[in-house]
Amino acid sequence: KEILEKYHDLFTLQWEGVIGNMCVPSQAEWEQLLTNCSAFLFYGMERFMSHVLLNWLVAMNIPKCHLVILLDLVRSLRSYQRITNSDIHKNCLRIALERPTETAMLLSLAGVRSVIATQWYTTLQENAERLEILFKNLLSCGKTTGQTVHILRK
Repeated sequence: KEILEKYHDLFTLQWEGVIGNMCVPSQAEWEQLLTNCSAFLFYGMERFMSHVLLNWLVAMNIPKCHLVILLDLVRSLRSYQRITNSDIHKNCLRIALERPTETAMLLSLAGVRSVIATQWYTTLQENAERLEILFKNLLSCGKTTGQTVHILRK
């Protein structure tokens, strides 16, 4: 929240989403957020793909989403227990498709033009630092996220 408030001028007026512990998005909410955005930021626990249904993402067509930033792969005892319980019901191929490279490929196949993602497990603090650096770089270029997405379209 602090980073978003600090860099609020970088965002377009149409910024929307789910922040903090407000609620756990349903699959329909994930779909709505991804299909109606030009840039998507996920800052959360464990693997992004553990939060969305694979069959749903593979069937999506999201060419309006030009940039996805995945600051995931954060692990806590509670998130590890959740993911372990979830993984019990998945086969090895499904779990493999949740890895960072495979996730980027799936998002690309769905129409996303650019994906920025973490590659290995990290902490919330380290991801906050990465987000801060990303926003500082945008600011130093004098571009909003909307302008950056516009540049990526070309």
